[in-house]
Amino acid sequence: MRVLIACLLSLLALASHADTPVARVNGVDIGVLRLEHYFSEYLQAQGRAVASIRNPNLYQRLREQALDELIDKELLWQEAQRQGIEVSDAQVTARVGEVEAAFGSPAVFERRLEEAGFDRRSFADYTRQEMAAQQVYARLTAVASPSEAEVAAFHQANGQRLQGMQNQSDNTSVSSEHGLRLARDALVAQLQAQARQAVRQRLRDSATVERAD
Repeated sequence: MRVLIACLLSLLALASHADTPVARVNGVDIGVLRLEHYFSEYLQAQGRAVASIRNPNLYQRLREQALDELIDKELLWQEAQRQGIEVSDAQVTARVGEVEAAFGSPAVFERRLEEAGFDRRSFADYTRQEMAAQQVYARLTAVASPSEAEVAAFHQANGQRLQGMQNQSDNTSVSSEHGLRLARDALVAQLQAQARQAVRQRLRDSATVERAD
C-alpha cells in the first residue's frame, strides 16, 4: 500500500500545464514541479530526506538520477502506446480503489486528488498510463529461464562468491543443491538486470531526449 500512496504523492504536479520543462521526451515535456515531487519520493525510497543532503554535488547527482527515471517512465508509456497495450476499465477501477483504500478515507483521498489538481477521471487516466507502462516494461524485460547447463556453468564460474552466500553444511549433496539454487537465482537476477539495461538503452537510442540547461 505504501507504494500506491507514494505513486499518488509523486504525481502532485502533473496537472500544472504551465510547468517549466526540465526535459522533453519525443516532444513531451517533463516539468520542474513534476520532477521536484518525484525527487522527494525518490529520496524517500532510499531513506533520505532533501534537508539532510548537505553536499550540493550529491544533491545534483541524485536529482539527475530521479530525472532519468522520469524520462524512462515517459519512454515506456510511449512504447506502450506504440505496441497498442490496453488496460481495461475494470483493471483501472481496481487499482484506483486500492489507492483510495490505502488512504483510509474517501474524504482524504478526494482531498489529495484535489490538492494534486486531479479529479477521479483524470487520475484514472493517469493510472491507466502507469499500468500500461508497467505492462510493456514487464514484457520487454522478460527473460527465459536458464537451462541446467547454464546454471552449472555459472555456478562453476562464480563458485567462490556463491560459497560465501550459502549456508555451511556437512551434507555435501545438500550443500551442492543449495549452491545450484543460489546460482540459478543469481543468474536470473543478472539476466534480468541486463535485460532492463538493454531495454533502457534501446528506448533512449531511438528517442529524442532534450534536457534544459
